[in-house]
Formats: sequence, C-alpha cells, structure tokens
Amino acid sequence: MKKFRFIALGVVLALAGLFWVAWTPIGDPPEVGDPAPEFTLVSNEGTEVSLVDYREQWVVLYFYPRDFTRGCTIQAKNFQRDLEKYEEINTVILGVSVDSAESHKDFCAKEGLTFKLLSDSETTVSEEYGSLRGVGDVKMSARNTFVIDPEGVVAKVFLGVNPNPHSGEVLEALAELQQQSDD
Repeated sequence: MKKFRFIALGVVLALAGLFWVAWTPIGDPPEVGDPAPEFTLVSNEGTEVSLVDYREQWVVLYFYPRDFTRGCTIQAKNFQRDLEKYEEINTVILGVSVDSAESHKDFCAKEGLTFKLLSDSETTVSEEYGSLRGVGDVKMSARNTFVIDPEGVVAKVFLGVNPNPHSGEVLEALAELQQQSDD
C-alpha cells in the first residue's frame, strides 16, 4: 500500500511539474529605466483607463492571475489595507488581469476594493509587460508588479511576487525611490 501511495504521489508531482513548465511566459518585461508601455483598458467601473491619465503620480501596476482566487484575493486586500499609505505618497494602484470588467466589478464588490482593476481580456497589455503566461489557448496574467514614476518610466520591477508581503515590499521600494528622486 505504501508503495502505491509513493508511486501515485510521484505521478501527481510529475504532472504538476509538467503543467507548471507548460505555463510558458509570453513577452519580455520592461526593465528599470524603460518607458512604461502605454495602454488603455476598461476598468471594473466600466470606464476606459489609460496610463497617461496618471502622469504626475506614481503608479503601482500589478498583474495577477484571476479574480476570486486565494492568492489574488490576499494580494488585492493587502493593497486595499494599505491604500491610504499609497495615497499619502501620491501613488495610485492599478490591478490588471485577463478577467472581464464584469468579473472585476464583482470581485471589487465582494472584497471591498476601491482601487481600479483593469480588464486585459485581449491579453495585449499583459504581453507588453512580459506578464502573460499560457498553455495553448488558455492564458492568464503572471503575478508581476511595475512601479512607474510620475514621468512614465519604469522605476522598479517585481517578478513572480509572493502575494502576502508584497504590498509592504512595494511601499518600501516607493519610499526609497521617492527619496532618491528628492535628492
């Protein structure tokens, strides 16, 4: 019986590994110092949102896989928890996934989120930011974050983030970046 469990566990782990490897990244992320790729997407509020609308502000542009999933909920709620801290330092939070604007609207309502979530249902923005993963026809945004300065330049890149401590990490990075820009 133990041998069967061991074999079954091995098969499950092998399949999980193949599945993970198959989720190949699509596109290359911009690097620090690059102009942030411009975009216009529909928000959870049903309005068009463009990156250029946020010139003169810092932008935390975070990509995440799916609404209503555990990690994505944790990440969004932590950004919401810290939203006042972001606002105090002239920073806006924008979340992006390939989910529909309607899904984002429902997710925001359920979780009490007051920042904008943007629908990249065509996957173009996720790809431009090197934050798209896919297997065949199934695609989702990868968990990456880009801090964009008030001039529209990528100031910090976080790839493959852990949703639990991430908002705190971003706040620390913003404090350092804003200190450098003041010097």
